Formats: sequence, structure tokens, C-alpha cells
Amino acid sequence: MTVKAIFFGSIGTLVETSDLQRRAFNQAFAEAGLDWNWSAEVYKDLLTKSGGRGRIEDFATQCGMDVDASQLHLRKTEIFDSLMSKESLLLRPGVANIVGHAKAHNLSLAFVTSTSKANIDAVFIALDGQIKRSDFSFVGNDKMVATAKPNPDIYQKALSDMSLQAQDCIAIEDTVASMGSALAAGISCIAFPGAFADALDFKGAVLVTDKLAPNHLMPH
Repeated sequence: MTVKAIFFGSIGTLVETSDLQRRAFNQAFAEAGLDWNWSAEVYKDLLTKSGGRGRIEDFATQCGMDVDASQLHLRKTEIFDSLMSKESLLLRPGVANIVGHAKAHNLSLAFVTSTSKANIDAVFIALDGQIKRSDFSFVGNDKMVATAKPNPDIYQKALSDMSLQAQDCIAIEDTVASMGSALAAGISCIAFPGAFADALDFKGAVLVTDKLAPNHLMPH
């Protein structure tokens, strides 16, 4: 089996954003008058659930509070996008090599995220000159599917739009919850844990690595 397409599954597979995300959540909470402040350890635990709105809802339930999770998440996204535009972000280790390898060997690239268009736009602006939207044959977003990760819908949408079979592709994911989306779609997955993820949790991955390399794309 030869891989025909490489699916980067989340913003965090391209650029390390874990602490930026955490800071954005905390600023949104402060603006809303909430005394929530997610430490790195708390946020690490919350990352077991995919999707920021779901994390807010779960935390509110734990606190016995009723909040407007959608509005809080919308504001968090605005803050996060603003932070990204101001920071000098670099691609995570090995990403540029994988993109270059794909281009040199006519492999398709997809960005199979179910985050917002605003987040995706901010990433490409922040990484301008390092990676381009046009590098990807498919760029997902939250409006494309009814259910976000870990549901496999966004991966199934990418497979359909690109006329590919699951066995032709390999996914790269940075969280266990998002990896579940790829596996549920029948796609082999390389675990590329983010800063707040526990590498030991990625059961079912073909490989767990902190630096991507073209040889990782060989059949396992």
C-alpha cells in the first residue's frame, strides 16, 4: 500500500497553539466576569474532549453553573485569532519536510479540521510564507459537517471530496479525541502530541512522534 494523501487533522498538527488557546479561554472568562482560570494542568485534562464549546459546557457543569458556552467560545476564538496574528508562529518540527515531500511526490495534502473558518484564516495568516492554503487540496471547517470531532464526519467528507479510500491515506493528529475521528473513518493515524497531550494515551496510533519525517509515511 502506498499512501496517496496526507491528512493534517487539526491546527495543532501544524503549529503549537496549546498555551495560546488556554490564554484565550482565560481572557474570555475574565471578560465575562467568571472567576475561572484554567491552569496548564486543568487545560490538559479538558483536552480529552474535542471542541472548545464542549470543554466550556463540561467545566460549567462541574462548577454547577449555567453559562452561554457558544458566546464564550465565540469570544475565545476572537481573542485566539488576535493573539495568533501578533505572535511569530513557526511550523511544528518536520511539518515543512512532510509538505515538501508531498509536493515532490505528487501526494495530496488535506487540512481535515472541523474548527471555525476564522481560526483557519488566522492560522494561514500567522504562518504566511511557511505554508499556504493552496498547498491543501481540501480544507475543512465546522460548517461542512453536522457533528465535529471525534465524530468521523469531517474525515468522511474529505475522503468523498477527494475521491479517496481510507486505506489510501494517513492522518496526523495532536489529541486523542481528534485521533478518534480519523480511526473511526478507518484511516491510519500518526500521533503528533501537542504540548499538553500525554503521548502514552495514543493507543491505536501507527506511530507516536514529536517530529514528523517522510519515512513515517511508509506502510506500518
